[in-house]
This record gives sequence, structure tokens and C-alpha cells, in this order.
Amino acid sequence: MYTGLTHLHSAFRYVVIVLLIVVIIKSLLGWINKSKFESIDNKLSLWLLIATHLQLVFGLALYFVSPVVQFNASTMKDATTRYWTVEHLTMMLLAITFITVARITHKKLAADDAKFRRLFVLNGVALIIIVIAIISSHRGLIIPTRYQ
Repeated sequence: MYTGLTHLHSAFRYVVIVLLIVVIIKSLLGWINKSKFESIDNKLSLWLLIATHLQLVFGLALYFVSPVVQFNASTMKDATTRYWTVEHLTMMLLAITFITVARITHKKLAADDAKFRRLFVLNGVALIIIVIAIISSHRGLIIPTRYQ
């Protein structure tokens, strides 16, 4: 179960990242070009929200079955255990929050350029957080190779 969830969570991140990059680029171009906010823009942000929340479900399932996630006195002393128990979860929840807030709040704005700007800025922050988390997980000791 752990291995299957790990592969699912790892593979699905590319769906989230591709959708996030598409939404960011489309939002930037729409903002710069003062384009009309169209149905496809709304659908892309919805698909991103759905994919992100699916990834959250996969990640939470993995979190509770992972041998790397531990709640004991040594959790904060070991870099790998601390990263997977606390840091990864925190960064990803922040990123998901930014994506969710972008989706919810852009719908309340009237001006198209404000919608594009909101989607660009908040999703851009989410992408930065996700990239930092992915880079952090690939630094030396952080990859939990001893558990695979």
C-alpha cells in the first residue's frame, strides 16, 4: 500500500505542476494583454483546484501509512523524519491554500485583469512553495531511501 501510494502521489504531482504552470502562464498573458476572462480560464483554474485537492487526498493517505512519518521524541532531531512529518506537509498545505484562495477569490472580482492578476499572483506563490518543497525533498538526506 505504501509503495503504491508513493508512486501515485509522485506521479500525480506532474499533473498538478503542469496545470499550475498552464494557469500561471495563461493568467500572466491575460493580464498583460488585457484579455477577456473566458470560460477556459475558469475551467483551467477549476481543474487545477480539483487536481490539487486530489493530490492532497493522496498525500494525506500516504502520510498516515508512511514509515517515515513518526511522532516521537526524535522526530525533530532527524532531518528526514522532520521533513516528511512536518515540513513537507506544512509547505504543501500552504500551497494548496494559495491555490484554493486564488480560485475562490478570483470569481468575486468584476474586472478581467483583476481576475488574471489574482490567479497569477496567488498561483505563482503556490508554485514557488511547491518547487521549494520538491527541491528540499531531493537534497541529500531528505529522500527516505532506507524505507523503500
